[in-house]
Amino acid sequence: MMYSKEYHALIIDDHPLISEAYKSAFSFIESQNKNISFHIEIVDNCGDADKIIEEYTFTKQHFEIIFLDISLPPLEEKGILSGEDLGLIINEKLPESKIIVSTTFNDNYRVHSILKNVNPDGFLVKNDITPVELVQAINTVLNDPPYYSKTVMKVMRSEVSKDYFLDDLDRKILYELSIGNRVNKLPNILPLSLAAVQKRKRHMAKLFGVDNSDDRDLILIAKEKGFL
Repeated sequence: MMYSKEYHALIIDDHPLISEAYKSAFSFIESQNKNISFHIEIVDNCGDADKIIEEYTFTKQHFEIIFLDISLPPLEEKGILSGEDLGLIINEKLPESKIIVSTTFNDNYRVHSILKNVNPDGFLVKNDITPVELVQAINTVLNDPPYYSKTVMKVMRSEVSKDYFLDDLDRKILYELSIGNRVNKLPNILPLSLAAVQKRKRHMAKLFGVDNSDDRDLILIAKEKGFL
């Protein structure tokens, strides 16, 4: 059977039940419109996701739609620590691809940082997800983005300090501290001077309301808010 449109879809999520839910939503859309089909690929970690992004970049293909989980097993050797880093790579290498971010985190700072960094075409908090919402999200993102679930909409309407923004270098500083690296070692690992690392660390400590002299408190609240 010939389809008038075949969409390429990528699911990046390390929870098989969630990936199956996305597949079911694609199948339902196919059943409602016999002229379209979805070619679906699924990966469950940053390493495999990076490989498939590189493959599509090399062959000059793109995915029409990508479901992107934020909490994923990292690819440390390339500095890809989360789905947020993958989102930045997708925006750079596959700019025609539409991204639907999904996450369990609903903290104001985390949601706003993802919106600022990745600027996704869709954004779902997993606790909001229902089969109907998934179908609606896919249809909206493919035809008239963006689509935000109710929790994301609520966060977007909330007041957040203009200084909330954490970029990829901030997140890498947090990660290096969380695995035991000392601040004075970070200029050997990251493209920052010691003064720049210390300034960013002070900013994050102030933002999260913790003592800048205690890395443990900074790491704990960063984990709580979903930055690690």
